[in-house]
Amino acid sequence: MNLRRAFEMAREFSVRIEHADLGTWGAHELRSEYDPSGPVIRVNQRVIESLRANEAAQFISMAVGHELYHHLEHRGDVDRVADRKARERAADAFALELLNQCHFERNEVEPRSWLTEKGF
Repeated sequence: MNLRRAFEMAREFSVRIEHADLGTWGAHELRSEYDPSGPVIRVNQRVIESLRANEAAQFISMAVGHELYHHLEHRGDVDRVADRKARERAADAFALELLNQCHFERNEVEPRSWLTEKGF
């Protein structure tokens, strides 16, 4: 999934994408966040600024894919995993799958069937 595709997918799900300063989190780095009230995905501008252009594009694509999982979770297209760490691993796996499977088309495949087929 390239950066353009990440933005297209977000648009297909009516999710806005913003770059924002997400602040400092001590030893942890908040790379992105999903806000269901928008719905909006915020990607941490601090991280983007620390990367080369090609790395930033990959980072944004991965962050958008990760947060789209949380959007699908919020919509009920995927069951919410109770354990937070397991839920974040599932979102990462989903984003990686999207990076490797650019053929996912919202208009051709229902999210729940695609997620089930991919083991989510």
